[in-house]
Order: sequence, then structure tokens, then C-alpha cells
Amino acid sequence: MQKLLVIYTGGTIGMVQDHKGMLVPFDFNNITENVPELTRLNYKLEVISFDPILDSSNINMNSWIQMVNIIEENYLNYDGFVILHGSDTMAYTASALSFMLENLSKPVILTGSQLPIGEIRTDAKENLITALEIAAAKDENGQSIVNEVCIYFDYQLFRGNRAKKVEANKFEAFRSPNFPVLAEAGVHINFNSEVLLPRSESSFIAHKTLQNPVSLLKIFPGISPAYVNAVIHAAGVKAIILEGFGAGNTCTDSWFVDCLQAAVSKGILILEITQCIGGNVEIGRYETSKHLAKMGVVGGLDLTFEAAITKLMFLFGQDLTIAEIANQLTQNLRGEITA
Repeated sequence: MQKLLVIYTGGTIGMVQDHKGMLVPFDFNNITENVPELTRLNYKLEVISFDPILDSSNINMNSWIQMVNIIEENYLNYDGFVILHGSDTMAYTASALSFMLENLSKPVILTGSQLPIGEIRTDAKENLITALEIAAAKDENGQSIVNEVCIYFDYQLFRGNRAKKVEANKFEAFRSPNFPVLAEAGVHINFNSEVLLPRSESSFIAHKTLQNPVSLLKIFPGISPAYVNAVIHAAGVKAIILEGFGAGNTCTDSWFVDCLQAAVSKGILILEITQCIGGNVEIGRYETSKHLAKMGVVGGLDLTFEAAITKLMFLFGQDLTIAEIANQLTQNLRGEITA
């Protein structure tokens, strides 16, 4: 019998209507009362709930550390972990956990829903049941098929640090723009074994130190010097995520170039990613990005914003120099970039 730990952080999936018709969270320790189908699965389920539970808009670095602590404390006792989470920031959490949980040899699957579990048309039951099945899935050698942090939503399994929420009203809320899905659930769950991360033979490491000296500079036509300077000179900033156009293009006005150069001269690391949902940054491919290459801006390849910000938080928590962080940003640590 597979032993699975469900970690309930909050979110739409855990809501039911009370006698007044109000949506309220239910006690996940009594989960089979709301999802009786779980009794037909041959798993031993245990539940740990956040107290208080959190709307995913209120998830922060401390929340991620709390999740990592729970997984670390229970790592040897369970075959897999399912985290129930609000969908709005799920991709941020999945990205952060992918870096914080090193050398995984067990699955950590995040899921949630667009409708509460008590609604007639809810997507919560399918998402939960299949996430549990994926967390319990073993290969012919009795080893976990999935050995990484993933998001399962609407019949598809995504690498956690490759996913983005792209839809607020439809059940298919997530996409993985630059990477194939890891599995699709139909009559059977079909795993894409060619792209799954291999099982680690090294000892599991839980990283629990994060720092966020990071700011965001999203460029747009008509951007002003005042705005750019405000970002660059914000107190405590050690790194800036620059969201450029297309393959990494920016305006080439002298004042803009001078602002970025001033930031680099101050020792601020600049990581450029693309505003596009798909594709990747290629600094120097066009004339409008050659100036970035000359000043040492780091190209983020096909990092999502969620992966970029959480990777920086993780690396700044590792007591590294700016040069070492810049180098690590271009390394494929957990399958987050196409190197």
C-alpha cells in the first residue's frame, strides 16, 4: 500500500458551502467525506493542513520554507507528496520548491482547482485523484516514476518550474510554453519518460534559506527615465529581472543604456528574460540587444518569470558571489532551462 502525504495550504479546492450557502474551507482530515472515491484507492493517506490556511495570493517565502520543512520531516515516511494550493501562485510555489528540494527521488505534485470541491461541476476531484495516482505511480522496479516537483491540472502534468497560469476562467489553467508535458491523463496515465528528470542517487537536500533583493524592470514603448531609475535605485536591490521584447530586444536610447550601465557598475546583476509566453532570449541576435551583451547582462534563455524570480531567491540564499550567481543562472539546475 502506497503511503502519501497530502499538504493542504488553502485555495479553491478546499472549499464547500456551509448551511448559509457561504464558501468555507472544510477539514481535510475528513477528506473522504467530500471525496468518497478516495476509499477505492489502495493508498494510505495522511493530511497536514496549514494553520491558518492561505489564499494563494498570500503565499510568500516563509510559506515555501514551511512546505519544505514538512516534506523534509516526512521524507522517509512517504512514497510521495501532494500539495493542495490555490492556482494563482501555484507556478511560483512549484518553481521555488523545485530549487529548494534537491536530489528528489520521490514525487512532489501540486494541484488545485478552478471550482470548489463541493460544486457539482468541480474539477477538484479529478485533479486530486489523478495527482494522488501520479504521486503513487511506480515503475517495473518499484521506483517512483516521477522524481521532481510538478503541477497536475486538467489532465496534464507539467514540470513545476516550466509552468505558467494562463487562464482564469477555464479548467485548463496552466501551460508549459517551452517544454513538453510530462504526462497526460486519459483512460490511462501516459508518462513522457523521455523528458522526466531521472531519479537522483544522491542524498536528498532541503534548502531553507531564501533572499529576495530582486526587482523587476518590464520595458514598454514610452518607458520613462524616472521609472527606470526608480527600479535601479530602489533600496536593497542586488539583481534586476529585465523583461525584454521578443528574443531579448530593448530600446537603444542613450539614456536607457546609460541607466543599465550604471546599475551594472554598481554591482547589480541584470537577468534578461522575454515578455513572450514562448521562445527564449538570445542576447546579441539583433542590433537592439548587442548593447546588453557588452555590459554583461545575463541571458535567461527560456526561463519563465516564475522560475527566474524563485531561482534568484534561491541562489541569493546560498551565500554566493554575484559572479557565481550569474554563472548558476545559465546552468540547468532542475530542468528549468533549455541549455
